[in-house]
Formats: sequence, structure tokens, C-alpha cells
Amino acid sequence: MHPYEIFVLIVCLTAAFSYINHRYIKWPPTIGIMALSLCSSIVLLISAKAFPGYSSGFISIITSINFHDLLMNGMLNFLLFAGAIHIDAGRLKQERMPVITLSTIGILISTFLIGSVLYYLFGLFQLDVKYIYCLLFAALISPTDPIAVLAILKQAGIQKSLELKIAGESLFNDGVAVVVFITILEVAQTGLDKLSVTEIALLFMREAGGGLLYGLLLGYLGFNIIKSIDKYEVEVLISIALVMGGYLLANMLHISGPLAMVVAGIVVGNKGRQKGISDITLDYFNKFWELIDEMMNAALFLLMGFEMLVIKVNSSILVIGIISIVVILSGRWVSVLIPVKLLGRRINFEKNAVAILTWGGLRGGLSIALALSLPENMHRDMFVAITYIVVIFSIIVQGLSIGSLYKMLSARK
Repeated sequence: MHPYEIFVLIVCLTAAFSYINHRYIKWPPTIGIMALSLCSSIVLLISAKAFPGYSSGFISIITSINFHDLLMNGMLNFLLFAGAIHIDAGRLKQERMPVITLSTIGILISTFLIGSVLYYLFGLFQLDVKYIYCLLFAALISPTDPIAVLAILKQAGIQKSLELKIAGESLFNDGVAVVVFITILEVAQTGLDKLSVTEIALLFMREAGGGLLYGLLLGYLGFNIIKSIDKYEVEVLISIALVMGGYLLANMLHISGPLAMVVAGIVVGNKGRQKGISDITLDYFNKFWELIDEMMNAALFLLMGFEMLVIKVNSSILVIGIISIVVILSGRWVSVLIPVKLLGRRINFEKNAVAILTWGGLRGGLSIALALSLPENMHRDMFVAITYIVVIFSIIVQGLSIGSLYKMLSARK
């Protein structure tokens, strides 16, 4: 099929599953659409064996889609910008210490803790996986995915200050995690003996620091251009160009595009609300980006469900994946507990913050995309399968229960 035909198929299936979920299932859209596409994938896999000629065409279409490129170079920039423009910078500033600590120190603790435990776990299953590859996998599975988190938090009814901590952390830690992932991947490909600590630190700083600074400049540039006119069609078009062109240039400069989009979105969203953009333009602007957010979220989780058709899972990998869920949740708990304890003397955390931050740390499409970007010689197929098992559990089990868990813990004295 041609790319346009594939695009039409994705849009039609997304619309159909969105309707079925909204009309009958009534789950949060991301969970409902992913669950429906998972069920469809299972039906297709079964029918492929019973009636090979009928489902093989659709399976070949799904396998032809490069999920990594589609998310990392086509969707992530829009989703991060759309999520960031609704973040209140004033409130985020009040929560800056928890957000910064959780999205940096928390990611590093999680990466090394999960990587170390999995290194021994693979050994128990007689799998020869180098420690650096375990760290690489831990880096891609550690971040909480803002695409999943922001969509589900809207319906969870969580306390606003705690919601901001989770949302702010998830927006920033995916950018930090991508930088950590790229850094470890560079070390794995080049060899630790060929890279000095200074070179590794400079690589990290260029990606992270450059992304933050570039995002700030991009946000102020976009805002000043937008406020110089008063025509919502042009202003919305400028914001699209800002996201697409800005992300492309970030990749060319080898700095963190995800971090740049988050910062640019916060600047444009908050400056636009404060001054410079008329109420009519702001209304259209917000509605447009809310629509983009909803559409791309739905399409992303549809594709995540259908990715089951191309992922190979055997019994050993299934067992390792289930054990990895416990390991990753434990790593998340420790990586949240330590920063909360460190900051506890200066900052008042909400009741049961550690439990909610741990269970609300959902994994999503970002982890799958990073796993799919791994070279074949770094156990790509195994890591993709484990990642997929963890993501399915995270989105469906954790996503469906986070609201109930919060209400149950809040009811306790």
C-alpha cells in the first residue's frame, strides 16, 4: 500500500475504535483504543493461522510501518508541545525542585538500579547480556511517558499539586531519558575504554543543556512573532512551523529535540495566556492543539496495540518480561523514594505521594520507539518484547487503576 493509503487506514481505525470506546467501553481514550487494537491483533494472529490469505495483507501493512521514525520524528514533537502549552509555569515553578530532581536524579537512580538487577536476572536465564546493554535497556524503560501520563491524569481526579508533579516530571524526564539513552548508546558503540569521562559529560551537556537553551530561544522567538499579528489562522500556522522546523533543526544540531519542545511549549503557552495573544486567537490556538493532542494520542495507542503483530515473544521472554514488571516498578519506587526523602525537609509532599508517583509512572510509546531503535547486535528483539510486555501492563493495569488507588489511599486516615 502507498503511504497515503496506510495513513487513511490508521485514521479510519482510530476513529472507529474511538467511537466504540466512547460509546460502549467508556475507558480513558488511550487505554480503550490500545485495548481494542490489542484484541484486534490477537484476532488477526489467530486468523492468520486459520486463514492465511485473509489477514496476511493487514499484517504486512503494520510491519511496514517504522514505529520508531513515526514517533520520534513525526509525532513526539507535536505531542510534547501540545502537552507543554497547558502547563502553568507559575505552578510549575513552585514544584520545580521535585520535578527537576525526579526527572534527573530519579532517572539516573532508576537506570542503574534496574540495569544492575536485570543483568543478574538475564544471567539466571543463561542469557549472556553485557552490563552496558542492560543499562541501555534500563535507560529506555525508566522514563514515565508524558503521552500516556497526561492523557490518563485528566480523568484520574488526582490532587492538582500532585498531578503537576507527575505531569511536569513526565514531560521533562522523557527528554532527559533520551539524552541518557543516547549517551549510553554512544558508550556501547564506541567502547568505554575509548571515551573519557569528560567526553561523556560533554555529550550529555550538549544534548540536555543545548536542548533547554534552544527550546527557550525557540519559544520566545515563536511568541514574539505570534504576538506581532492578530489573525488566528496565521498564528496557528506559525506554531505548527515552530514545532516541525524547530524539532528538525534540533536533530540537525544534535541537541535534545524533546526537551526543546517542552520548553518552547511552556514559553508559548504561558506567554500567550499572559499577554500578546487575543482571546479569540487563544481559544482557537488551544482548541487546535487539544485536537492534535487527542488525534495523535489515539493514533499512537492504536499503533502500539497493533505492534503486537510484529513482536516475537517466546515462553522465556514472557517470564522475564513479567519479572521485569516487578523489577521496574521496584526501581521506580526507589527512584521516587530517595528524592522525596532528600527533599522532604524543605518541601511538603502530598499524602501517599511516593505510592502515587510510583504507580502513576506509566510507560508508553517512547520506550517502545527507543527499543526499536536499538541495533540488532544489542539484543534488540528481546528488549523490544520485554518493553512491550511492560508497556501493556503499565498502560492497561496501572492506567485503569491509578484513579481508584488514589481515592483508596486518600480515604485512609
